[in-house]
Amino acid sequence: MAKWICKVCGYTHYGDEAPETCPKCGASKSQFKKEGKQGGCTFSIVMLLTLLTAFYLNFTSCSTASTVDNSTVKSLDLNRFMGRWYEIARFDHKFERDMQQVTTIYAIQDNGRVRVINQGLEDGKWKSAEGKGKLTTTPGLLRVSFWGPFYSDYRVMMLAPDYTYALIGGESDKYLWILSRTPHISSDIRDKILTEAQRRGYNTNNLVWVQQK
Repeated sequence: MAKWICKVCGYTHYGDEAPETCPKCGASKSQFKKEGKQGGCTFSIVMLLTLLTAFYLNFTSCSTASTVDNSTVKSLDLNRFMGRWYEIARFDHKFERDMQQVTTIYAIQDNGRVRVINQGLEDGKWKSAEGKGKLTTTPGLLRVSFWGPFYSDYRVMMLAPDYTYALIGGESDKYLWILSRTPHISSDIRDKILTEAQRRGYNTNNLVWVQQK
């Protein structure tokens, strides 16, 4: 995992390659400077977790059996799910602590795998991390990794018919995300998602609401 610095604006990206364009200033890939490999500890500190930091459970061996209903949707059109999602709310965890303006971009690759790019604002600096995802035989269940061969559950538990919002869970009741195609959602949609999360046994009082522009 390499660290890439935009020479124009200082934006920091973590991944095997620099992004095609800087999400902050629009500079081209050639304007990024590589600053070497990042160790596991450094990576975990700067990594976002759209939604996706639950994937570190496989490292720590501290995963516990879920005490909630984290069953997935009956069907998922992966192509429609691709693109940019805004993180509206999440359960707090150290990998995303104090992160704001968090987004995740998904893109299907030629090999059928999914490229995952998480980015957000931490202490006034933009940080990003790149992972990979793969389908399973269970509709709505993906396996995503930000570190080598280790994968963890990404569970689409609720999805708008028009794919404009989603409720995502992990392997246990410690992880929950509300995602939207737009930076903000209406109170009606928010209440609808919260009701579903509560029905499944999640304590929605623990949600951290993410600041978006």
